[in-house]
Amino acid sequence: MAMSVNTNAGAMVALQNLSKTNNELQAAQLRITTGLRVNGPKDDAATFAIAQNMRGNIAGMSAVKTNLGLGVSIATVAVDAAKAISDLLIEMKAKAVQASQTGLSADSYTALNQEFTSLRNQLTTIVETAEFNGANLITSVATDLNILSTVEGSTITLAAQKLDPTTLILHTAALTNAASASAARILINTAVTNVSNALAALGSSAKRVEIQTDFTSKLQDILKTGLGNMVDADLAAESANLQSLQIKQQLGVQALAIANSGPQSILALFR
Repeated sequence: MAMSVNTNAGAMVALQNLSKTNNELQAAQLRITTGLRVNGPKDDAATFAIAQNMRGNIAGMSAVKTNLGLGVSIATVAVDAAKAISDLLIEMKAKAVQASQTGLSADSYTALNQEFTSLRNQLTTIVETAEFNGANLITSVATDLNILSTVEGSTITLAAQKLDPTTLILHTAALTNAASASAARILINTAVTNVSNALAALGSSAKRVEIQTDFTSKLQDILKTGLGNMVDADLAAESANLQSLQIKQQLGVQALAIANSGPQSILALFR
């Protein structure tokens, strides 16, 4: 091979190899820093595209879980309120049965009617305050609530259960005498049945939302695991590779220095 001071082929080869090593070292450091084997489309275009789609699905599921959580809370508030209403109706029935006894004094009817009215007012208070995040499923103006349950847009319907005194036909009931007390008892019996049915419906809806929430969490975990298998770096292997590349880099620097010193041997020809 001809010797020349203008062209140093050995130095060019050493520089190319050193540049390649530096690029590989930079890539290894990036994988260790981010913990990802695929940081962008340049690393693996197909895998990166699939991973981005999976990240989108995971983000969508997070939003779905938030909505389902709100649904569970709304349904739980409604269920607890309906249980409290059921307990109040039992107390109201006891007062109505007691007032059905003939021969009670006017003062007794007045006292029983006051307690009965107080219980009914408390029922109204419970209905009006059974609200979560602006949603109330048991008021007289309640409407069905659709809860987003999947990324694709499917919903779970929380059916409204109107449990106010007017809907239960208790707003005019009174215990002024035995006859009115007997009529009130009949109305309360019907109301107890209606509230029990409403409790069953609300409880079923709440359970369905909870089941969907658990399933969504598990599905999200599966997707995260799959995403990790695709793009996560093997840090143990990357650590070993980093040390190897650092050694290659040092050797490359030395090789380049040796190649650059080659033309100096031409000087010996002229001494």
